Amino acid sequence: MRIARFATVAAPLCVVAYGLIRLVGRLDGQYGPGLDWQASHVANLIGLLLLVFVILSMRRLLSPGWGREAAVAVTLVGLVAAVVQFTADIVQGLLAADRPEMREMSREFRAIPGADLAFYQVGPQLLYVGLLVLFAMLAYAREVPWWSVGVIVASSLLPVVSLDLLPVSGIGYLVAFVQLRPLLEERQALSPVA
Repeated sequence: MRIARFATVAAPLCVVAYGLIRLVGRLDGQYGPGLDWQASHVANLIGLLLLVFVILSMRRLLSPGWGREAAVAVTLVGLVAAVVQFTADIVQGLLAADRPEMREMSREFRAIPGADLAFYQVGPQLLYVGLLVLFAMLAYAREVPWWSVGVIVASSLLPVVSLDLLPVSGIGYLVAFVQLRPLLEERQALSPVA
């Protein structure tokens, strides 16, 4: 539970870092490949990995049932797809000599049958749909306020409008995720000491 509490803050801050590094990296018009590309993508990858703990902690906060399990499964499938996408971006950034070569590598990866759909078009979107459903279930159970569901929706849609809004999106996730911290602390206090 301690790492889950840490992740509720660290995961969204990684999204903020991703967005800020990306903005700074684009100032000179040479974003990717290079240190700025790698740093931003690694920051987001760390955030995605930390999300595992947030998602599993949300599962523990919900009553058992097929709805909970389905929502968690969809969210984790989306998370895995996003991790694959960012790992591919990082590897391509390491191997490419310049941006055109990186674009060509990306095109080749996406040309693998099913890769574009699974790791770009549909797969990662399941993460955001799943987070929305999990927050809605927690709000329905009166564990978090309903406004946090709206914050999740807005935070998920902002990068669709513009990737330059990623830092704002990360702050939104932070505002929503911190609603989980007192619940996790309460569960920790109630759980028997091993």
